[in-house]
Amino acid sequence: MNDNGNPHLPVSMTDGSTRSWSTGKWKMPISIFFRDARLVFKTDALGMEILQIAIPAAMALAADPIASLIDTAFIGRLGPVELAAVGVSIAIFNQASKITIFPLVSITTSFVAEEETVGRLGSEPNDDVKVVKEPTKNNELEEAVPDDVGLEKLENGAGVSRERKDPIQDDDSNTAMLVAPVVVDVGSKSNKEKRHIPSASTALVIGGILGILQTLFLVFGAKILLGFMGVKSGSPMLNPAKKYLELRALGAPAVLLSLAMQGVFRGFKDTKTPLYATVLGDLTNIILDPILIFSCHLGVSGAAIAHVLSQYLISLILLLGLMKQVNLLPPSMKELQFRRFLKNGVLLLARVIAVTFCVTLAASMAARLGSTPMAAFQICLQVWMTSSLLADGLAVAGQAILASAFAEKDYSKATAAASRVLQMGFVLGLGLAVVVGVGLRFGSGVFSKDDNVQNIIFIGIPVMPS
Repeated sequence: MNDNGNPHLPVSMTDGSTRSWSTGKWKMPISIFFRDARLVFKTDALGMEILQIAIPAAMALAADPIASLIDTAFIGRLGPVELAAVGVSIAIFNQASKITIFPLVSITTSFVAEEETVGRLGSEPNDDVKVVKEPTKNNELEEAVPDDVGLEKLENGAGVSRERKDPIQDDDSNTAMLVAPVVVDVGSKSNKEKRHIPSASTALVIGGILGILQTLFLVFGAKILLGFMGVKSGSPMLNPAKKYLELRALGAPAVLLSLAMQGVFRGFKDTKTPLYATVLGDLTNIILDPILIFSCHLGVSGAAIAHVLSQYLISLILLLGLMKQVNLLPPSMKELQFRRFLKNGVLLLARVIAVTFCVTLAASMAARLGSTPMAAFQICLQVWMTSSLLADGLAVAGQAILASAFAEKDYSKATAAASRVLQMGFVLGLGLAVVVGVGLRFGSGVFSKDDNVQNIIFIGIPVMPS
């Protein structure tokens, strides 16, 4: 509501006029897609803030699929059967992971950004100005610094005191009592002091629990799940697929915890720390792949072990970095926000199930066609996922900026950020369509030398970029 109680939010336009967006129905007009479209490439303050968050986030998000592409290239050297088997296992693992990962990371990012902004605003002096009383012989004089003056002083430095130029004379004495009201920055803290973010602790607890449950589910249900995907008992894909899935499942707790911590860092608008951790972990995976797959003759098991070790390394790096900034242990269990996470995660969970179900169904149908179509499908899927995740960097930036803007009640910035992110996403999508189409046409041989596999990939090229 505005000052008059009207449930409309005034938004400043570029021509100086204002426009009211209705929030009562939680709907935005279609013109939001075209608002200030000419600024889509402008590197103003908002554009730079989006890019500074989005670029490292996109690189971090793309790092794991790129590592998976390299996995696919190494496994493809073992043969189409092994490649198809790993493709089925990865589809199952991704389906189980994404159901929990997307809601957890998205909610964590929003909640942490909101709590961090509210905490920062709460630490800034506003009404936290204390009144200092100095007694005189006959009465008590008190004076408080006005809010606007106190805030101006605190912006220049906390703990500033102001003295009156005219001393106050007592009626019965020539002694002057100097009244010195002191502005106290109640919220000022040491920069080295750790922050207490309840949603961060909650996210780690939920991530750990979900990771353990996912491991148990995939290990003990591997054969049943593979059968559901079309890998029957007599299939040559069954044994390598089962080995890969069971070993890969051991890394589920690390995957959930690392992504929960990435959500915390994103809430802080820090996407560089997750990038460094992810790149280091994926480089470890790439180095271990040929050693374990070929030198140690472990085959698909070696690929799974390399991936699991890299995920635990990423989790360890992020945990050490997070412990320097946040008190991860809450004062009491009551501060954990399980109900809040569950309440806001239901709709996101339904969305993710619907999206990943389509991908899993497609993988199941490809597996039923045989190892060659499944191998081609796995290559196309990995390329598509890698390119699509680049756009998620913009989503991360938009999410963090919007959460902070709403916490600050800066609705004009929220509207501008939403418009800019949508427009940048559209432009990025057009560019990725061209890159994916051309790249697959001339680079599919990197993933498989089988002519039949490449022919099926060429058939899917017109569909994938769209």
